[in-house]
Amino acid sequence: MSVIDLRSDTVTQPTPAMLDAMTAAATGDDVYGEDPTVNRLETELAKRLGFAAALFVPTGTMSNLLGLMAHCERGDEYIVGQQAHTYKYEGGGAAVLGSIQPQPLEVQADGSLDLDQVAAAIKPDDFHFARTRLLALENTMQGKVLPLEYLARARRFTQDKGLALHLDGARLYNAAVKLGVDAREITQHFDSVSVCLSKGLGAPVGSVLCGSAELIGKARRLRKMVGGGMRQAGLLAAAGLYALDHNVERLADDHANAQFLAEGLREAGFTVEPVQTNMVYVQMGDRAEAIKVFAAERGIKLSAAARLRMVTHMDVNRSQIEQVIATFVEFSRK
Repeated sequence: MSVIDLRSDTVTQPTPAMLDAMTAAATGDDVYGEDPTVNRLETELAKRLGFAAALFVPTGTMSNLLGLMAHCERGDEYIVGQQAHTYKYEGGGAAVLGSIQPQPLEVQADGSLDLDQVAAAIKPDDFHFARTRLLALENTMQGKVLPLEYLARARRFTQDKGLALHLDGARLYNAAVKLGVDAREITQHFDSVSVCLSKGLGAPVGSVLCGSAELIGKARRLRKMVGGGMRQAGLLAAAGLYALDHNVERLADDHANAQFLAEGLREAGFTVEPVQTNMVYVQMGDRAEAIKVFAAERGIKLSAAARLRMVTHMDVNRSQIEQVIATFVEFSRK
């Protein structure tokens, strides 16, 4: 029985062509700056997204951490969404390792932060308070795409308030594909951007932090400090380059499969939130653990949550989505 894994888009396996690219990669010692494939990945992604420099790191959590620490000093503060990955799902790293205070705000229904609420949260220039230095946004935010108009307003807002603007763009390319724009149309509004290669793009490992030459220079030093220096990392960078060249446009297939899944579940009587990209949220209430067990018996991996998230990706096709819908229909009848 083949397994259908909808827990996340991080579960994908590298394709044979990606593995071939990894095998053929030229390598060197990246800590010395001598890995040609890593250098090419950093240069290429920085160029594509409109930045002066970039840094390849093992994980998105590390990429975000380095971005926050490069922008902020000990005792500074960043404003962030209550449900944002940099606040809720990264082990408190900014506070523990960077001594940076998070100021979380409730995320709006469209995934944005209310800029009036952000303005009210900025601390006065007074030694009693942490110094507010940075606003961190996420795109996509739980599958929702931040509108370009909102990003432009956020850019003007942060410039007016003297804040830097960081983007957790783990699924940046999902947002770009949904909007039908080049990713640079999104990233142009930010001082730094973290891009994950191992989610919808299908690489096995890696994220890239993009920013100014000064910021990336600081982040490179911090990467060494937190143990993120890698040696012959070109094997991994080659997978990222392959993903950027071959796996961006196909994200539209994941979005279409998510829509198909949502529509099928709605027709079956389930309460499903509107879908924009590759995430489907279903209200399961106290049935969450039961559907997880029921689905697992039929080769389907789900998380157990009252607000159940299912994520489509390159290793799940349309016929498998039909199997998932049929499983939920069978579950509801029982």
